[in-house]
Amino acid sequence: MFDILLHTLDAALRVSTPLIFCAMAGIFSERAGIIDISLEGKLLASAFAAACMAHVSGSPIVALLAAVCVSASLSLLHGFACITHRGNQVVSGLAINILVSGLTVVLGHAWFRRGGQTPNLASDERFMPVTLPGADAIGGLPAAGPVYQHVISGHNVLVYLSFAVVAGTAWVLYRTRFGLRLRAVGENPQAVDTAGISVTWLRYRAVIIAGVLCGIGGTYLAIAQNAGFTREMSAGQGYIALAAMVFGNWRPGRALGACLLFGLLDAVAIRLQGVPLPVVGEVPVQLIQSLPYVLTVVLLAGFFGRSIAPKAIGQPYSKDR
Repeated sequence: MFDILLHTLDAALRVSTPLIFCAMAGIFSERAGIIDISLEGKLLASAFAAACMAHVSGSPIVALLAAVCVSASLSLLHGFACITHRGNQVVSGLAINILVSGLTVVLGHAWFRRGGQTPNLASDERFMPVTLPGADAIGGLPAAGPVYQHVISGHNVLVYLSFAVVAGTAWVLYRTRFGLRLRAVGENPQAVDTAGISVTWLRYRAVIIAGVLCGIGGTYLAIAQNAGFTREMSAGQGYIALAAMVFGNWRPGRALGACLLFGLLDAVAIRLQGVPLPVVGEVPVQLIQSLPYVLTVVLLAGFFGRSIAPKAIGQPYSKDR
């Protein structure tokens, strides 16, 4: 029983990682007043770019850089439509999601002739798990030893980076001048402009940071958690990250908790597949797979009313007002 619990927690951390990157990306963007529904599209596009460059170059670092560039470019496109031209932010995000969904399949089929998939990657083309110091030595200790050996150790570097990003996001938002201005522009852009600070440049920096974080999340999805790109492999995780961000009230720590909760539910659902339960017997796989999404909706329905969004979110800013 203890081993099952350890493996479930280990799987929960792996599943939560792309959600954490996307949730932090959404916090940067939406704290600056820009709704970012395009998290899903950027996650998918960066996963495709990472898998392609890993296959071509053989280097996961090059793949990571390519994925970040692609995702940041889409963020700039979103910023150009929403900040420069003051377009509808929801429509712009949805357009990017639809564009990426079709473009990745077309390009993947044209380049690799595998129905939109990329070739499987070798281990030296991916981010592989690393063993933390002392994991084998203290693995025999009661309770703490197996937790350190099987839950904390044994992940790839991007999993650990995701937790560092949460701490970095909290530090930037609440401990730096840039974070103070970022939160202010999401609440009252007129006041920021009156202080002589460029609202446009501040919001562009926020969406660029969001693009970089989504690029890392997509890289993890394609060349760390998996060994290649498959069509629609993001499977709505960008939307789930948005929900986690709202559930976390646009705060990094709470959003992290929401991402871990969804990851745990997903890990439990995977563990329950094919396992007969008391009284009800074996539950259909489709019902088990939908369990995390259903529970996420239920949790959001219960807590959404308590969330307080930035006051200027979704509102284009113009000096003429």
